[in-house]
Amino acid sequence: MPTEPYAAYAGAEPYFDLIRKALGNLVDGEHFFDIVADDVAYEVRYDLGWPLVTRGRAELMAQFRGYVGAIRLLSADTLFVNVADNGRVVVVEYDVHGTILATGADYRNRFCSIIELEGRKIARWRDYMDSHAAWSALTASAG
Repeated sequence: MPTEPYAAYAGAEPYFDLIRKALGNLVDGEHFFDIVADDVAYEVRYDLGWPLVTRGRAELMAQFRGYVGAIRLLSADTLFVNVADNGRVVVVEYDVHGTILATGADYRNRFCSIIELEGRKIARWRDYMDSHAAWSALTASAG
């Protein structure tokens, strides 16, 4: 269940919980947004409407408001975690499952994210996903 300051982001809670679990004791903070540095660089390596680079925690939160306005995640699983560079870099692979709100279409996707930590916070994020799965879900009719 989302904590009160982040209740507006409930549609992405399975993702937030999975990432928080993946980073474990390498970071400080309870919620995903608590473990993100104020000056984070969040990069997506695909072009499907999300900015290619989002800079800063506040802007990342604004982008996730749009995300939860379009997609509701029901679960996130199939987690693989690889810690490198003495805990400074974490590679996480995972799947998400949800619904496209505008159409009711199923949304299922696979991700690989490379996370760089500084000061026990996420300083940089590079995200890769199955672009075809996302495109298919976003352009599908009601399911």
